[in-house]
Amino acid sequence: MRDMNNHSSVTLQISLAPTDLPHAIHILPHQLRQLAGQVDEVLLILDLHRSRGRFSEGWNERLPKLRQLIDEYRAKYSNVYLQEVDYSPEVIAQVGSMFFNRKSVPTKDCRGGPFYSYFFGLYAAKHNYVFHIDSDLMFGGGSSTWVAEAIELLAQRSDILICSPLPGAPTSDGQLKSQTAEREPLNSLAYKFSNFSSRLFLIDKQRFTSKIKQLPLKSPSGRNLLKAWIEKNPPYELPEILFTQAMKRHSMLRIDFLGQEPGLWSIHPPYRSKLFYDKLPEIIEQIESGNIPEAQRGDYDVNDSLVDWTEVRIALQEKYWWRRLRNKVFQNSPFPRTDKKFS
Repeated sequence: MRDMNNHSSVTLQISLAPTDLPHAIHILPHQLRQLAGQVDEVLLILDLHRSRGRFSEGWNERLPKLRQLIDEYRAKYSNVYLQEVDYSPEVIAQVGSMFFNRKSVPTKDCRGGPFYSYFFGLYAAKHNYVFHIDSDLMFGGGSSTWVAEAIELLAQRSDILICSPLPGAPTSDGQLKSQTAEREPLNSLAYKFSNFSSRLFLIDKQRFTSKIKQLPLKSPSGRNLLKAWIEKNPPYELPEILFTQAMKRHSMLRIDFLGQEPGLWSIHPPYRSKLFYDKLPEIIEQIESGNIPEAQRGDYDVNDSLVDWTEVRIALQEKYWWRRLRNKVFQNSPFPRTDKKFS
């Protein structure tokens, strides 16, 4: 772990894995355009521990091209660095001690999604302030001061654990369409939340150490525990739920705010499809230029006004995990299936 010698300096930490290549080709350059100039370090965390299911798609064939992409932007930006997730026992013990007060940390969560790599990214960041973002997040508004404003807000308010950009493009009346939250009286449009999102957050690591101290490792609820067993994933709750529970115990907040004009807002694609990948350059151009359909404003997820997700939603109906459970139950059964409820 590197020394956090400048407490006001910031690391932008972007999480990547080989499966991210189809969107990272377009979104990583966008993220760097929007944010690299506001931070002291951009740390690209590359996770090479392969998950199961959708988190492992195209792993081997995409890795070489992802490395090429990373090398290209390391050459273009002097503050961009690469760090592969270190799964050595010594480093796992250090990460575990820092966040969980234990020497072991699960590699994945109950869905097969990243767990250890989130905490390794925080651990590996050079600076005390870390702005973590997932590789598929996009940002509109174009503010060049949002990060500095967030740090100032954290310095002023000891009850805030994390800050994030406004979720979705701002509406004319400032209301959120896809989330429910209470307005926060700041100089710019802002909302307060009691829950944590692992997709993006700007955190003061020293505040975490002093206020939260450590997170307990927990198993998920019965249904998700069963799902983990079926899909052979580690039986551990998602990082964002562990953080959310800790925030509530310690009465700490997340503040999402737009900031001074032109502000900064985030948007996330909820699905993947060929149409999405084909339209992604156009979508990014719309986001960066502010040419956003009115139906998209106030919505944190990319909706049908930007991408028609109809086919994706239909296809997902055939992939619900309980259908896999049904198949496991009945495939070796000596009894015929007659219960139409399972059809």
